[in-house]
Amino acid sequence: MTTTETLNTVNELTNKNVERLTSLGELNMRIFEKMATRQMDALTLYMDHTLRLTKLATEAKGYNEFFQGQIEATKELSERVMTESKTTLQLVNEARDDYRVWLEKNTAEMTADLRQHTTTA
Repeated sequence: MTTTETLNTVNELTNKNVERLTSLGELNMRIFEKMATRQMDALTLYMDHTLRLTKLATEAKGYNEFFQGQIEATKELSERVMTESKTTLQLVNEARDDYRVWLEKNTAEMTADLRQHTTTA
């Protein structure tokens, strides 16, 4: 293998690796955007709960009404948090699967590239 061929091979492998890392960065950004959205949804959920309790505190006609309202609001919050947690868990599972597919695909490509270039060397 000549010096020019060797440099061409290194250049080709480097370009492919840059493409792989770029695709990993894009995958990371997609997952980050989904996770950030989920986090904002959770924050909104707690802010809504806080507003509901604040409104209840100002409008309740007595302690019993206030206490009962808190129980109902907390029960509803707990149910919504559980639902949101299940949705988030699905998202995490999807992210795991996406990373696994990316890793398997790119490992296979890298292995094929290395085999190709070591047999020609």
